[in-house]
Amino acid sequence: MLNKIRKRRSITMASRSSNRAAVPEAKGALDKFKYEVANELGVPLTEGYNGDLTSRQNGSVGGYMVKKMIEQQEKQMAGK
Repeated sequence: MLNKIRKRRSITMASRSSNRAAVPEAKGALDKFKYEVANELGVPLTEGYNGDLTSRQNGSVGGYMVKKMIEQQEKQMAGK
């Protein structure tokens, strides 16, 4: 019984994509932000295929995006 539950859970989790915007209407703005951050960091990110970039390069873009979004939210919460 427990194995069935685990198997079902892993199938369900595997079929979900974690690469979706929580607010689909924000996808365009997030893409624009991604390219701005990549440019700021000197990462040669282009539209389309970017398989020639390292995980470190791609990760730095995503990590910096998160950092900037958290900073912006903190400022907003502080009323600035």
